[in-house]
Amino acid sequence: MEVANRLQSVEEYYFSKKLKEVNALKAKGNPIVNLGIGSPDLQPPEKVIAAITSSFKDANAHKYQSYQGLPELREAMAGFYDEHFKVTMDSATEVLPLMGSKEGIMHISMAFLNEGDQVLIPNPGYPTYTSVTKLLQAEPVFYDLEEANDWCPNIEVLEQQDLSKVKLMWLSYPHMPTGAKASKTVFEDLIAFAKKHEILLINDNPYSFILNDDPFSILSMDGAKEVCLELNSLSKTFNMAGWRVGMLIGNQALLNAVLKVKSNMDSGMFYGIQKGAIEALKCSNLWFENLNEIYEKRRRLIWELATKLNCTFDKDTNGLFVWAKLPSSIKSEEFIDKLLNENHIFITPGTVFGTQGEGYVRFSLCASSKSIKEAIARV
Repeated sequence: MEVANRLQSVEEYYFSKKLKEVNALKAKGNPIVNLGIGSPDLQPPEKVIAAITSSFKDANAHKYQSYQGLPELREAMAGFYDEHFKVTMDSATEVLPLMGSKEGIMHISMAFLNEGDQVLIPNPGYPTYTSVTKLLQAEPVFYDLEEANDWCPNIEVLEQQDLSKVKLMWLSYPHMPTGAKASKTVFEDLIAFAKKHEILLINDNPYSFILNDDPFSILSMDGAKEVCLELNSLSKTFNMAGWRVGMLIGNQALLNAVLKVKSNMDSGMFYGIQKGAIEALKCSNLWFENLNEIYEKRRRLIWELATKLNCTFDKDTNGLFVWAKLPSSIKSEEFIDKLLNENHIFITPGTVFGTQGEGYVRFSLCASSKSIKEAIARV
C-alpha cells in the first residue's frame, strides 16, 4: 500500500528519532543526562491535581465534551489574558481551547491554507511550522533571523520579496529556540506589514512566564486583532506538557474558521483536564516566582556547563532554554554526537531549527540541578 505523496515532503520528528538513539544508549547501561528536551520535570500546582482527581465522579465527567471547551475554562483563559497581558477578550467568541498548541498549528493551517499558498516561517524556528505547511502542500518561505538583529525579522528584507502568495506568517516571541524578546516597535512594524500584504500573523507564545518579568501578548498592540492570532499553552507555564492544554486567542471570525476544522477533528477535551486547567489559570504570581527561582538556579548551572564547553551565550534571554554559540568551524550535529557518545550528555543541535541554527546548540532547563552538576563534572 503506497503512502500519500505528502509524506514524501516530511521526515519523522527529530526528537522522535534521536530519543531512540538516546534510549538505546541508556539500555546498554549508559547514564544519559538529557538536556535536549523542553519537557518540564517539575510537578503542576497541587490544586490542579486535586481538581482532576475530584472531577472523576462528576455526572458529566466521562461524556463527550464541547468542541469549544467548558464555558468556565474559556472564562479562565480570558481572565488569564486580562490579568497578565492586559488583553480583554470575549470568552464566548474570542477564546478557543486546544489540545495543545501543536494541534492549533495544524488546525490554523488547515483553516487558511490552500495547496500552493506560501507561509513565512522563522529560521531558526519551531520545526512544526514547516512540517505542517508541507503536509498541507503549501510552500514554506523561510525568513532568516540573525543574532546581529536580536533574532527579530528584518522587515526591509521581507518587503523586497514577492509576497503575493503569502497567507500566513509564524512568529514565536519570546523566541524559541533563542530566547530573544521582540520589542513593541518590532510588533508594530509586523502588524503594519501584515495589514499591508493581507497576511495572517500568528504569535506562538508559550514561554512568556519562564524567566521573564514582563509577559507580553501581540494582541495588546493597537490593530492587532484585525490580523493576528495568538497561541498559548499550559505546558511550560504550569508543568502540564502531557495534559495537552493550549488556547487560541483572537477575533471571532478567525476563530470560527479554525473551529470549523477542529470540530471535525476531535470530540472535545477530557472534562477532568479542563477542570485542572481552570485551577492552573487561577494561580497567583507566587506560582511564577517559585517556578522561576528554580529555573534561575538551573540556568546559572547551564551557563557554567556551556562555558566549560567553550560556548558563548546571551544572558538577557527568556524561556526554558539556553541558546549557545559554538566555537567557530565546529558543526552543531558533530558536536552534540561527540558529547552524547563520549560524555553521555544529550543537547540539541541548532540545525534542528533551521539552517540559521548551524554553529549553535540548545540546552534545556528541564533537568534537576543535580543532573546538570553531573553533566558539568563529566565535562
